[in-house]
Amino acid sequence: MTAPRILTARRDEVGECPVWDAAAQALYWVDIQGRQMHRLDWSDGVQHSWTAPERIGCIALGTEGRVLLAMETGIYAVTPQDGPGLSPVLVAGITHPQAAMRFNDGRCDALGRFWVSTMCMDMTPPSPVGTWMCLDTGGLRASALGGLVTANGLAFSPDGRTMYFSDSHPSVQKIWSCDYDLATGTPGAPRSFIDMAPLPGRPDGAAVDAQGHYWICANDAGLVHRFDPAGRLVQSVAVPVPKPSMCAFGGPDLDVLLVTSIQPAQGATPLCGAVFALEVGVQGLPEPRCTRHPPIPR
Repeated sequence: MTAPRILTARRDEVGECPVWDAAAQALYWVDIQGRQMHRLDWSDGVQHSWTAPERIGCIALGTEGRVLLAMETGIYAVTPQDGPGLSPVLVAGITHPQAAMRFNDGRCDALGRFWVSTMCMDMTPPSPVGTWMCLDTGGLRASALGGLVTANGLAFSPDGRTMYFSDSHPSVQKIWSCDYDLATGTPGAPRSFIDMAPLPGRPDGAAVDAQGHYWICANDAGLVHRFDPAGRLVQSVAVPVPKPSMCAFGGPDLDVLLVTSIQPAQGATPLCGAVFALEVGVQGLPEPRCTRHPPIPR
């Protein structure tokens, strides 16, 4: 494996949610604290950035040139244009159970439902009020997957029938899997998949490759771990920053592992906050688009 390539000249505060757009051959991702969405065109390496009115926890590619943003007060649709600003259109609002909450991790299932998690912005002390929610044609609905502090690590198996998620808070550091009814968008009872406490790093954002292996960023350890479907650690890949945050497969052949990163409160290096490309010799899966949502006003 070759050394990681640095894809970005700018540095994010909290880089998250890389999403590969195969049609456009471009990488989208966000800076949560910077309230920005970025796109990197693969052919020429040109980066475009747009500023949003709220923090963006995660994004999903939509149709007709749209991108869906899960922000603080709801899920919004945007159509990126020239210029630094975005004009979000509300798709589904949310009333959080307490103040100072936002969306965090998320991605689409194989049929185009957008799954998103909620969390408190202040994680000290830990508040297990976070939950997973699903955007479908009827709007945003809650699920039984709650009681989480910092819900993360969402990914689906290649057949779409197993759902993975984690809680990256230092007091938890666990990953679960559950059966997933793709027809109805209903997760089953969670079962323990991996306890990350004995391993280096906390479980952050994740992806699944074409072989069904689960890749998850080990925040605070400068690693990305790869687990087989039985939960066995089969590989750990180094990233040259302490806080990798989320990974995704991209590139023309979906064989490049793209990793965002966070600037730590202390001990930051010049590379912290960059996006990295790692040649890992494994292909990923195409990222589904969000196609199941309420009508979006024009």
